[in-house]
This record gives sequence, C-alpha cells and structure tokens, in this order.
Amino acid sequence: MNAPEPIPSAPGALPVLGHLVPLLRAPLTFLTSLAEQGDLVRIRLGPVGMVVVCDPELTWQVLQDDRTFDKGGPFTVQARDVVGNGLATCPHSEHRRQRRLAQPAFHPRRLPDYARQMSTCIIEVTGSWHEGQLIDVPSETTRIANRVLTATLFSEALPERTRSRLLDDMATVLSPRWYRRMLTPAPLRRLPTPGNREYQRARSRLRRSLDGIVARRRTGGTDHGDLLSALLAARDPETDGHGLTDTEITDEVTSFFLAGTETTSATLAWALYLLGRHPHIERRLHTEADTVLSGNPPVHDHLPRLELTRRIITETLRMYPPIWFLTRTVTADTRLGHHALPVSTTVLYSPYLIHHRSDLYDNPSAFDPDRWAPARPQPPRHAFVPFGGGARKCIGDVFGMTESILALAAIAGRWHLHPLSEQDVSPAPGASLRPPPFTMRVTSRAVSPPVIAGIPPGNRQ
Repeated sequence: MNAPEPIPSAPGALPVLGHLVPLLRAPLTFLTSLAEQGDLVRIRLGPVGMVVVCDPELTWQVLQDDRTFDKGGPFTVQARDVVGNGLATCPHSEHRRQRRLAQPAFHPRRLPDYARQMSTCIIEVTGSWHEGQLIDVPSETTRIANRVLTATLFSEALPERTRSRLLDDMATVLSPRWYRRMLTPAPLRRLPTPGNREYQRARSRLRRSLDGIVARRRTGGTDHGDLLSALLAARDPETDGHGLTDTEITDEVTSFFLAGTETTSATLAWALYLLGRHPHIERRLHTEADTVLSGNPPVHDHLPRLELTRRIITETLRMYPPIWFLTRTVTADTRLGHHALPVSTTVLYSPYLIHHRSDLYDNPSAFDPDRWAPARPQPPRHAFVPFGGGARKCIGDVFGMTESILALAAIAGRWHLHPLSEQDVSPAPGASLRPPPFTMRVTSRAVSPPVIAGIPPGNRQ
C-alpha cells in the first residue's frame, strides 16, 4: 500500500479562532471553496480540528461505513441536545435495532394513506389563500409541513395552544442561533446569557410537550394508524420482541417532528422562490398540473405522472439541500482515499459542497430541473446526497419527497405565485438551509376551489 498523502489545510486560519470567521460570515462560500484545495481538507473551529470531505466517492465511503465513521462531532452533539438519541443521532451500536423498529412506520403500503392525509392538509392551507394576497412563503410552507406532520404523526388534532407552543419552540431551537451555538465552545454555551436561557427553555418545553403526547397515547392503547401508533406497536424479533421505550419514542418523535417540518418546508419554499424567478419553468409546471390533476387534488396515484414536478423538487434539493452539512467521528485508524485518518478524527461532509462542484454539475448555480430528465446525461454516481446514504440514509426520504411533490402540484394546479422583487434571497444557514422570510403575491388559476374527492374530512388540524 502506498504511503498516505498529507491532508492540506484550508488557507485563512486565524490564531485562536481558526476558520470560525468564514464559517460564521459565509459558511456556504467557504465550504464550496475547499474543493479547490483537495479531496480532503483540514479546517479548525478554534482549537478543534476536523477534516472536510470534498469528493463524492469519498463522501459515499463515509456514508457506507457507518461503523468506522460513526455519528459524532459538533453537528451530532448539538443535534443530540435537541432530539436525544434517536435514529438520526444514535451511535452505530444502537442504530440497527432502532431502524428495525422504526421502519414499519415508513413501509410503502402506508404511503397511499399518508398521501391522502397530506393532500387534505395541503388543500386546507392553500385553499385559505385569496386572490391578490401577499404571503410570506416560508411561513406558509411551514404551515403546510406542520399540518402534514401533525396529521400523519399524531393523527388526532392537537389543541391549538399545544400546536402553537410546539411550533414556537421548534423555531427557537432550529433558528440560525442553532448553528452559531454549534460553533460556540461548550463552556460558553452553558453561560446564563439571554440567548442560552431562551434556547434551553424552548428545548425543555418541546421535550416535555412531546413526552406528554407519547405518555397519553401509550396509556390509551388505541391504534390510530399513524406514525406514533406504529412506533408504539413495533416489536423487535431479534431482542425477544421488545419494543421502544417511552424515552426512545420521544426521541424518534422529536426527530421526525423537527426534521419533517423543517426540511420539507424549506424545500417547498425554495422551489416556489426558484419558480418565481423562472416563469418559463413555472408555465410548464402549470401545464403538467392541469393535465395530470384535471382540477382535482393530487393523490398518491398521480405521482408517477408528475414528472416535471419531481424534477423541480430534485433540482431544488440539489441547489439547497436542507441538511447542508453533517459530522462523523472516526472510531478506528483508517484510510480515506490516499489519506490516513487516526481514531477520533472529526470528519465533516457537505451535500451542498458536493452538489455545487462545477466538475460534477454543468453550471451548478443554475436552476435546471431538466438536468434530471432521462434523456440528459446524469450526474456522476454519488454526486447527489440530500438524504445521505448507506444504512443511515434518511428513513423519511420517500415520505418527504411525496409530500413536496404533492404540495407543489397542488399549488401549481390552483395558483400563480408572483415575486415582488428581483432581489436574490440568500440562505440563512441554521440547523437546515432555510430561506429567510420573503413575500409573493398569489393569483388564482382556478374558477372554483377544488373538492377533495375521496379524501375523508377527518384528521384536519
């Protein structure tokens, strides 16, 4: 075996601070610049060093070998503080059991029922818009995602006060402050500053609220046919039929609730923003929606024919992957490519970095849904990783894609969304890559509101 090659260090590190300044001021620009330095690049967060993976094949190797590249590092530590030890954050030693127990909740046979609930919630939100209304797009897409998650996760209507408190607390813990907190040394995070106190109050309230929901459902013992019922009923034949504890279920519910609302709402908001800046693509989307839906709400059976809609969501995920970076910890001395990585090395990989490499994507800054058309040459293998990969690929990837496609098709079938300004909307990096608030004007494309044919009126929040 050839001798390992040295790993270059990113330029611009400052004494004591390392690369904290560019990571705080312009993290996306900084990350994408690293690919010019090599396949692996060293950076420092203050005194803490880590290695950034800039190559798609090496990123895939990290994703595939989750035993050697286990969950760890700053992102995972901060995520565990919010969601506990669920699927997204637990170590390799616990992951397979948790995955077996959670997987039935996302079985493909459940998707048509979930899709019906999704469509009901989507139509309720978008049906409340009126001609000429100015809407804050990220706020409205969050309404959609929250209603869908509430319906599919909990089934029964939550009291408005409970739902509002969950949303407020979620917004607090996942704000851009989450990212700054992740980069802050642990002793400073424990100081009783107003920001730290607000974060801790919201985090504690969020967990208590979800603990209460799980406990009440466990006591009731009724199968509601939702995600929570599936988690409560799951039994693992490899561990003598044991199920998830209440704490484990709260961890999973917290993960699903936060990730499902945050990532889907961000993706849909970015898609609407991009369509507003590309009216020729929006017109094609309207034509597809009219042809496929014929004025009806979208349902699961429509998905195969919503081809352009799917490509638009896929391209949006390429340009603005909600989870834009993650960290892992090396558990044993290993090699990655031509480089040696000793045990305890922190590894950072970034879907955003990979998705914006000009050697992998033609004109990566351009919004081009047709780059995903079957007739076009496809991007290299492993160059598209918005949901991760390997055994720890996002368990809700199909669920999230289904919701995003149905929501975009429903909006396109009834509404035009007009941008009020040509000004660019820049991402606000936090726990996810959300857009900041921006406003669009809605005008109707339909003579009358669609009827939710075949969808029961229940499960509406």
